[in-house]
Amino acid sequence: MSTRDEWWLATLGRTVVWARLRVLDAGTAEVFDSDGNAQPYDSEDSARAALMDAEYVALEGMDADDAAARGLALDELVPPQSADDAQLRELMVQKLPSRH
Repeated sequence: MSTRDEWWLATLGRTVVWARLRVLDAGTAEVFDSDGNAQPYDSEDSARAALMDAEYVALEGMDADDAAARGLALDELVPPQSADDAQLRELMVQKLPSRH
């Protein structure tokens, strides 16, 4: 089974809330959110629509101007990494240090 992951984010000031969109072989998708829930969707498009409705934006395709509009630098936006989803859940909300 092969999968493809996309990272999405929402921001509140210098806090970044991540969501992982995982597209599965069957054409279905799931979104792993900051609460540790994996929400299933019948398609990649419906998962993306749900993320956009929740005011998330895709990290892929984001440029420096997009990040600056959110008060962030593009190089600060590094998706969390973990060997398993239980540990990943703890990393899905990042409070970035203040920039001076």
